[in-house]
Amino acid sequence: MKFDLHVHTRFSKDSDAEIDAIIFHAKMNGLDGFAVCDHDVIEGGPFSIRRAAELGSDLMIIPGVEITTSEGHLLVLGIKEIIEPGLSPVETIRRARAQGAVVILPHPFKVTSHGIGYVEGLDVDAIEVLNARCLTDGPNNKAREAAISMGIAQVGGSDCHVPEMVGTSYTEIDVQERSLEAVLDAIRQGRVRPGGRKSPKAFVIRQMFNNVKKKMTRSLKMG
Repeated sequence: MKFDLHVHTRFSKDSDAEIDAIIFHAKMNGLDGFAVCDHDVIEGGPFSIRRAAELGSDLMIIPGVEITTSEGHLLVLGIKEIIEPGLSPVETIRRARAQGAVVILPHPFKVTSHGIGYVEGLDVDAIEVLNARCLTDGPNNKAREAAISMGIAQVGGSDCHVPEMVGTSYTEIDVQERSLEAVLDAIRQGRVRPGGRKSPKAFVIRQMFNNVKKKMTRSLKMG
């Protein structure tokens, strides 16, 4: 099965991507499912699952979150209760494990996206070695080298903030049973392989400018 394990919806403060559009493009781009990983909020996952059912979509949607730890970002898949941001990576992982969730280290060496910057000492199930929003190959290559040297499973995700880019990079998951727990178990067991490509630079740069405009607008309102 082919999953995009890193998708942002309109529930993320830096994304305007509507759920219906993400579902449409995910299917059109050949995905079997995707993980909703909004920044520090978990409402997007359950909402997307309900909306997919209403639309009659057969896509499998994994409820997740991209948590801002004290040192950078972590993806938690299969999350049930919110984990507060700002905790250490180790404590964040401990709380994720208490929920039986899967933990992925996203873009660890992409400084501009709050990559943690290291791999050693972190109890993660997989490392994102193909992040579609990296403008250069360096961060992905470094993540891949770290995953190989430490024997940690490798995954891919689009990190998309616009619906058209969902599934640009993805993860092939070796699973026989079509269920959320089977998919999460396969990731835990390392039966995964990254695939796809990077997003066109124009999409990435456009989204970066949109973020700057949003921050400026928020600052003006607060001022």
